[in-house]
Amino acid sequence: MEMGRRDVLIGAATLAVTPPAALAAGPGRPMGYAIVGLGGYGLGVIIPQFANCVHSRLAAVVSGDAAKAKRVAAKHGLPDRSIYSYANFDRIRDNPDVDIVYVCLPNAMHAEYTIRAARAGKHVLCEKPMAVSVAECEAMIAACKRADRRLMIGYRCHFEPFNRAAMRLARRGAAGRVRYVRSEHGFVQGDPRAWRLKKAMAGGGSLMDMGVYSLQAARYMTGEEPVAVTARESTDRRDPRFAEVEDMIEWTLEFPSGALAGCQSMYSAGQNRILLMGDRGRIELEPATRYTGNRLWTGEDGREREITPPPGPGKTQFAGQLDHLARCAMTGSEPIVSGEEGLRDLRIIEAIYRSAREGRTIRLV
Repeated sequence: MEMGRRDVLIGAATLAVTPPAALAAGPGRPMGYAIVGLGGYGLGVIIPQFANCVHSRLAAVVSGDAAKAKRVAAKHGLPDRSIYSYANFDRIRDNPDVDIVYVCLPNAMHAEYTIRAARAGKHVLCEKPMAVSVAECEAMIAACKRADRRLMIGYRCHFEPFNRAAMRLARRGAAGRVRYVRSEHGFVQGDPRAWRLKKAMAGGGSLMDMGVYSLQAARYMTGEEPVAVTARESTDRRDPRFAEVEDMIEWTLEFPSGALAGCQSMYSAGQNRILLMGDRGRIELEPATRYTGNRLWTGEDGREREITPPPGPGKTQFAGQLDHLARCAMTGSEPIVSGEEGLRDLRIIEAIYRSAREGRTIRLV
């Protein structure tokens, strides 16, 4: 297959995401992270991962709940000076222990805290989706460039062993010429009070959450950038959960090679699958993008061979992600999933919404 920008990106990832053992003698102390947002993800998923890191450590916490922040800081041996509120967040510029800010906040807050972190002289890891609009993404990138700070988006699947193995198999032609990718992600969002169901906080519904996994998979499995999108939404507006945002949305992406991708996201059913079909076989992940328990198969027309890849670049995909940005901060290199990668997704997401709204195909180039 012809080498394109995405092929180069995957090749660079293989080189840039070096196993921790190879980096043990790297320069400097472990990079200090400030976790902004002590919700289920920041507190329950990310903070415990520092125990698995080589180049990263917890250095500060930022929360609107002072009592919670104090409890978390005490549990992890952080001094009171490493506790911040959203009101005094900008004082983080004076804390030399903090090198990187990890923004684990609702989508609508990503741009503000990324820009404030960059102005404070800190590198930034921002959760996906990068922001709620293309304009916000561009402002985030500009702020980090002005500050000469690295900006990385939390696309953890680029550090997850099964997804990395699937990318390598696709690039090596294990399924032949890529003709079609199917990517479906969703779960049952049961609480109508959840911030993810509020347009002002989330920017949208399932597309702005699980849909990012579907979109990313279509791009990194084909190794191409789409040239057109056609989308359709299906939402029961009588359901109080979906008074403001969409439930299910599906879209078809067209790629320069002639390959197609059929993608779907939803908040009313569980699904977690990536399937690539080529002219000589298929590559399938199911579950595809969970925190643990993912599985990978190849075959001519089914799940004929199950593949268990070697470990990824860290003890876990989360540790690999944290240490990758830490290493980039140490060396001045660019993250493999930079702000520009997040911007590309938001441009496509805006086109998906427009296509569903207008009932027509939207050209992307």
